[in-house]
Amino acid sequence: MPVAPACPIVLTTAEHERLKKMAYGHKTEHRLRCRAQIVLHAARGRSNARIAHETSLHLDTVRAWRGRFAHGGLPALADRKRSGRPARFTPVQIAETQALACQLPAETGVPLSR
Repeated sequence: MPVAPACPIVLTTAEHERLKKMAYGHKTEHRLRCRAQIVLHAARGRSNARIAHETSLHLDTVRAWRGRFAHGGLPALADRKRSGRPARFTPVQIAETQALACQLPAETGVPLSR
């Protein structure tokens, strides 16, 4: 069975610079660093198998991130919105709690032990 060719990756200068910062930045999250390295390797014309071997990632991982970048650009490298449990507190309740926590106990009349 023939293998489908990988999506060709062509980077603009701005994308290349941004990806280099992501791939080699000391404060970049590990997952974003791996994604940026995949795209940079792909832009050099490397195959998915070679990228997987050089980055010690699974071939499916390389294939997925290369494809997402090819179809969506830099924004596609971010995590997708995940469903989850609805928030238990409203933004107003959170703001009120934070405001109360930032006040001194003497201002609120609440004992320090509370």
